[in-house]
Amino acid sequence: MSFKHVIELYELMDSNYVTGEDIKKYLADLNGNGEITVQTVEGNEGSTDFIKVTIPGENGKMSGGTAPTLGIIGRLGGIGARPELKGFVSDGDGALSAMASAAKLLDMTKKGDRLAGDVVLTTHICPTAPTLPHDPVPFMNSPVDILTMNQHEVTEEMDAILSIDTTKGNMITNHKGFAITPTVKEGYILKVSDDLLHLYTQSTGTLPVTLPITTQDITPYGNGVYHVNSILQPSVATTSPVVGVAVTTETAVAGCGTGATHLVDVEQVVRFAIEVAKAYGENKCAFFNEEEFNRLEMLYGKMTHLQTPGKQEAVK
Repeated sequence: MSFKHVIELYELMDSNYVTGEDIKKYLADLNGNGEITVQTVEGNEGSTDFIKVTIPGENGKMSGGTAPTLGIIGRLGGIGARPELKGFVSDGDGALSAMASAAKLLDMTKKGDRLAGDVVLTTHICPTAPTLPHDPVPFMNSPVDILTMNQHEVTEEMDAILSIDTTKGNMITNHKGFAITPTVKEGYILKVSDDLLHLYTQSTGTLPVTLPITTQDITPYGNGVYHVNSILQPSVATTSPVVGVAVTTETAVAGCGTGATHLVDVEQVVRFAIEVAKAYGENKCAFFNEEEFNRLEMLYGKMTHLQTPGKQEAVK
C-alpha cells in the first residue's frame, strides 16, 4: 500500500540533514528496476538536490516500445525553511507525493505489476529553503529559480505531465484533499480532462474537485503578474499537456507552515497519480482532445507567446 511509503518518506524528509542521496537510497533499496539520479545544484540562496526516477514499462519507449511516457513532477520551493522554521513545511507535499509515487511504482514493479508505459518522476530536496512574502499567506522560495527547476524537472521523455504542488495559500479552492486543474498546453487553458475526472472519483470515492486557473498562472514567473503558485510552471517549458494536482485545504495555509502536512491527503494524491500512470500508458487516459486543440490553433493561432517572458521593456 502507498501509505507505508508516504509515512516512511515523510519521516526521512522531516530532517535538517536529509539529502537527495538519502531519498535515492530509500528508493534503490526497494529493488524495483528503476534508474535513479541525483544532482546537486547551487543557487543564489543555497543549494538543492534534484532527483529523477525513471521506471521502465513493459511497452515503454526505453525498451523500444510505443506506449506514452507519463511525467510526475513534485513542484515546491523546499521541504523545509530552516533555520527560520523547524520541521517539514506544507510546501514539501509535492516532493513527498512524487517520491512516494515513485516508491509505490518501484514496489509494484518488483511484485510483477509493471506498467505499460515508462514513468518519469522528478522533484528536488532542500530542507533549508528561504521564504517569500505573498498574499494571502507567505510563499516558500527556493535556492534556485524556476528556470533551473524546469531544466531539471521537465524532461523531453514526458509525453504528459502531472505537476503536484501544495496549493493551500489561497481562497479559491476551499477543500481539504486535492484538486486538479484544466489541462494546459502551449499557452492554451483547455477543458478539464473527463478521463482524469473519472480517475479522481475512482481513486477517492468522492466527487471530483477542480482548481480554477487564470492566464497569469500559466505564464513564467518573474513577469510581474500574480500567480496562484508555481503548480503550472512546468507548462512554460514543454509542448506536452500539463495538469496540476493541487494539495488543498479549506483554509489558507502558508507554504512555509509547519505541522500542516496531512498524510491521508498525500496518500490520496499518490493513488490518483498511480492510477493515471496505469491508464495513460495503456492509452486509456487522454489529457486533452487533440482534434479540438488543433482546431483552436487553426481558428485563433498559437498561444506559445504565453510560455515566454513577454515584452521585456514592459517587464522593466
